Amino acid sequence: MSSVRVLVGTHKGAFILTSDGKRKTWKIDGPHFAGWDIYHMNGSLVDPNRLYASQSSDWFGQVVHRSDDGGKTWETVGNKFVYDGVPGTHQWYDGTQHPWEFKRVWRFEPSLTDPDTVYAGVEDAALFRSTDGGLTWQELPGLRDAKGHLWQPGAGGMCLHTILIDPSDPNRMFAAISAAGAFRTDDGGQTWRPVNQGLKSNFELPDPGAEVGHCVHNIAMHPSRPDVLFMQKHWDVMRTDNGGDSWQEVSGNLPSDFGFPIAVHAHEPNTIYVVPIKSDSEHFPPEGKLRVYRSRSGGNEWEPLTKGLPQSDCYVNILRSALAVDSLDECGVYFGTTGGQVYASADSGDSWMPIASNLPAVLSVEVQTLP
Repeated sequence: MSSVRVLVGTHKGAFILTSDGKRKTWKIDGPHFAGWDIYHMNGSLVDPNRLYASQSSDWFGQVVHRSDDGGKTWETVGNKFVYDGVPGTHQWYDGTQHPWEFKRVWRFEPSLTDPDTVYAGVEDAALFRSTDGGLTWQELPGLRDAKGHLWQPGAGGMCLHTILIDPSDPNRMFAAISAAGAFRTDDGGQTWRPVNQGLKSNFELPDPGAEVGHCVHNIAMHPSRPDVLFMQKHWDVMRTDNGGDSWQEVSGNLPSDFGFPIAVHAHEPNTIYVVPIKSDSEHFPPEGKLRVYRSRSGGNEWEPLTKGLPQSDCYVNILRSALAVDSLDECGVYFGTTGGQVYASADSGDSWMPIASNLPAVLSVEVQTLP
């Protein structure tokens, strides 16, 4: 029987939750790197025991760790992230120009074909690649050539938080940056272009036709339809059917179109999940009711999923990297909260149970389906 490994990064360490394919009982291992922010952990599809973790501290900086045994042991690997050439400047909060400065790794995205190749999205926003298992890192500077001087930090910093690799064409990738927008490469990362047509940011951008500057929170793709992407933006849930060339809003009947994460069902490419938050100033569920919303029609028509979730006095947040799905049949859905709870559904969201209740604030959740 297959098993599941849930990788949870928190404000004070990393935790690894495991279960068999029934997903009824769970074992919690951790904390690893106790006391440190773990912004993201992710594992290789080629070698599931190859894990990467981003450890960060405002005092001590960034440290990258790698495990080759599924998280039982870890080693520190390369931690030198140097922007290519003369980095130049980007916009600051007040509109002035500010030098590019590396702060931390927000996301690891392992190659779909090579366990030693992994991409890292960092703050200040840039994309790096390692081909030696994280020992050394090289920037793909073509991304910052896509009007990088006009990028500006969002409230959480100027972070590259989403990396999607087209499984049908490894030269095609998507990246999303807060607050710059979505970008696409068709040549393996050498050149990039903004793909933000149709996005509206009336409260953030004075220019309604701005090509960059949109605060994209997360993007999701189903591997069977790499031209179809779903986006949770600062406001609005969006969809593209042409690889980002144009976007349309699919917020429909959601109680709020503000939120952070978005995910696609493993076997139903038109089924998507979001977790609405009241507003950009009130980061908690509308009415204090924790509800995941599911659309089975690719957007516009949404249903609340509430069974097993608190429906009163709940004021947690779910961050952009804290929602994930497994590939079992039936599909499992997982999310973590800033209150330290991790919830799981073994029936595509119809019912939920807490699989961890007292962790530090959850920053990220990834899921591995193991043989």
